[in-house]
Amino acid sequence: MTPTPRRVQGTYYTLMLGNTLAASFIWGINTLFLLDAGLSNLEAFAANAFFTAGMLIFEIPTGVVADTLGRRVSYLLGTLTLAITTGLYWWLWVMESPFWAWAVVSMLLGLGFTFFSGAVDAWLVDALRATRYTGSLETVFGRAQIVGGVAMLSGSVLGGVIAQLTDLGVPFLVRGGILVVMLVVAALLMRDLGFTPDRSEGPLRATRTVFRASVTYGLGNRPVRWLMLASPFAAGVGMYVFYALQPYLLELWGDEGAYSIAGLAAALLAGSSIVGGALAPWVRRLFHRRTTVILIATVGSIFVLVVLGLVQNFWVAVVLLAAWGIVSAIDDPVRRAYLNDMIPSQQRATVLSFDSLLGSGGGVVWQPVLGRAADIGGYGQSMLWSGVISAVAVPFVLLSRAEKDPADEVTAVRGETEAVSDVVSDAGPEPSLDVT
Repeated sequence: MTPTPRRVQGTYYTLMLGNTLAASFIWGINTLFLLDAGLSNLEAFAANAFFTAGMLIFEIPTGVVADTLGRRVSYLLGTLTLAITTGLYWWLWVMESPFWAWAVVSMLLGLGFTFFSGAVDAWLVDALRATRYTGSLETVFGRAQIVGGVAMLSGSVLGGVIAQLTDLGVPFLVRGGILVVMLVVAALLMRDLGFTPDRSEGPLRATRTVFRASVTYGLGNRPVRWLMLASPFAAGVGMYVFYALQPYLLELWGDEGAYSIAGLAAALLAGSSIVGGALAPWVRRLFHRRTTVILIATVGSIFVLVVLGLVQNFWVAVVLLAAWGIVSAIDDPVRRAYLNDMIPSQQRATVLSFDSLLGSGGGVVWQPVLGRAADIGGYGQSMLWSGVISAVAVPFVLLSRAEKDPADEVTAVRGETEAVSDVVSDAGPEPSLDVT
């Protein structure tokens, strides 16, 4: 079957649909699941932090897999790993296992997700260029946001309802089953296009090369660097907020056993993703520069989190949650398009993984810190602190904007030569892999 931009996008949306549907079955009840297993708030969010630590530790090694064995192989390994570790998570709950066991399996869950981060987006952009797609990346990422939102809405609502009708463990079993199906689907549909894996180096040397490439084309590229340095504060805090909203809404509702209400948090974010994904290309056209959209979204998110920490009314919190989700959903496609347009193809998966690594690093720090804040002063106070910490991302977005990279204004997919020339002009005539 001849690859075309439409087929590439169709495969990408299918992967997005299946992945998000599988993951979202437990998003609405994950924190409740951990608390039901006997963990405290501190331990529950520490377990989430170990998950994020797994992502932090394994980002570079799995980036090597994506760049040396191919993005398709990376995706398949990630799906298989997640299916196995999801089953292990359910088993820990059944056995009422100690915290150290949750920490270990949570790190392995993080390993599964690192096979995806960077690899799937890199596969998409390279395949679009190989099939001569000339449209806007924001449009593709925005549609993916809508597809993911539909999947998240369906999965989170069903997960909450299934948990209430059965128990908190069944949604995890459903998630594992969907992942097995996606393993087969990806094996049949996904092919590397526009990218040739580099297998010339051994694993250790390749890891070293990939890390250096991350520094050169990530931190060594000034507009990319500043945007990536915002990730520990924006993405790191977002990880805590997403999971803390489940028990927070239950607390405001007044019934800790209403698991369907907990699923409402994820469902609202799913609906917001659909709206935000649809709005992203339109909002992008309202502004000349991508960083304007990113900056407005960042400030809007901070404002919503601060207000969310001050209110004590369930329905007001629901409205604020929806607003936070829409703002984040508008920001995501624009930010991803901006980053992709500044990174050469051969290093794309690597640098995008490195960006995810920095976000994960923030999650490792902020999740247990904010979880402890919730133990001491309640979830509302932890939301307030989340807004304060997120504000640190604003100066970094402004610094990236000040670099005036051509990618800040581009609307269509750029040619590979153009992207490489931008990096070369910024880092010097021959970017060195010895940057420290």
